[in-house]
Amino acid sequence: MRSGQERFPGIVGFDETVLPQLERSLLAGHDVVLLGERGQGKTRLIRTIAGLLDEWSPAVAGCALNDHPYAPVSPEARRLAAEYGDDLPVVWRHRSERYGEKLATPDTSVGDLVGDVDPVRLAEGRSLGDPETVHYGLVPRSNRGVFCLNELPDLAARIQVALLNVLEERDVQIRGYRLRLPLDMLVVASANPEDYTNRGRIITPLKDRFGAEVRTHYPPELADEVALVEQESGFADGVLVPPHLAEIVARFTRLVRESPSVDERSGVSARFAIAALETAAASAERRAALVGEERPVARVCDLPGVVHTLRGKVEFEVSEEGREAEVLRHLLRRATYDAFRSVLGGVDLGPLVERFSTGETVESGELVSATELLDRVGPFPGLAELVKRVAPDSDGAPEATPGYAAAGLEFALEGLYLNRRLSKDTVPGGARYRT
Repeated sequence: MRSGQERFPGIVGFDETVLPQLERSLLAGHDVVLLGERGQGKTRLIRTIAGLLDEWSPAVAGCALNDHPYAPVSPEARRLAAEYGDDLPVVWRHRSERYGEKLATPDTSVGDLVGDVDPVRLAEGRSLGDPETVHYGLVPRSNRGVFCLNELPDLAARIQVALLNVLEERDVQIRGYRLRLPLDMLVVASANPEDYTNRGRIITPLKDRFGAEVRTHYPPELADEVALVEQESGFADGVLVPPHLAEIVARFTRLVRESPSVDERSGVSARFAIAALETAAASAERRAALVGEERPVARVCDLPGVVHTLRGKVEFEVSEEGREAEVLRHLLRRATYDAFRSVLGGVDLGPLVERFSTGETVESGELVSATELLDRVGPFPGLAELVKRVAPDSDGAPEATPGYAAAGLEFALEGLYLNRRLSKDTVPGGARYRT
């Protein structure tokens, strides 16, 4: 913190809310449960905690519990320390090896988490009372590190009981063995607030043993939403996605979250926005392959296709059954209108409207190439300013390619239609703009 280095890389929108709470919890040495709706970055945040550990740490070679050479805790490590003394074999473990993670599922057993007797070692001739016959589970194997338990409420109640001693006394109990293992570790769990508070699927004693409860949330600001979508989306090499398209998707996602037609308890994951932008980019790539474009650039015409592919990611209210696609299309138009006012506000689009004054029409669509769209509209005053608004800057000058020009032009046409300065007819595979 004193160095000013980024402590939680890749985490967006939590700087003033979640991260200060988490930092206080870590400095206090508390185990933490992160509560939040799906797709709020809980697991991503937990994984960054391992980056706060020392980059390298010594451990007794060949021991499962990452024992420190000066303070071994497992019976095997203590035996080796007594046997070898100062010649005890030591390995250096990177902090990435000191992070353990388990998705809590109903079939998870105590053996998976805490440990069980290893029948192979018994078959080798060891006695049943020998503590070295124990096969340790994921929790003790994360000693001197961080252990993450995702979706904690899905863990059966009888399995949750096995974690009580781990969180409070920092030891493990395995069948009839009397083991006292002073584990040195941080346990972080994630849960959905619905599961945590209403359905009561986390047993009360386990809730009490977590030192801190931190609530996560979706990005509070539009800029955070856009940054998150651009950061996490992955496109094929060579596919360009203009910034205004990312803004439309971000606005669309926020409108879906706020819509009364959507079940607010389930939330709308950030994966919804990421998948939407990736689908639009894939549509541009498909167009380039079919019509022979040199470099695919995503356009507004690529967005309607996301409605049908992504509606399964949203939980709608029962009253909206059968209207899901209609609701999403309406919200997408609102998002496009808002982004148009934000990005192209103040640009004089009168010359573009004049192109339609003689009754001409312009047809666009997902299989209309950028060059063909530009030819159909023709040159007009203000096109350069339009391209400058939608093209990313490169060394101070916008990258004015036909793809970006067509993306800006189509964005303007759709915005003029949504502002009722143009009319639009739906045609197979696209739309026809007219006065």
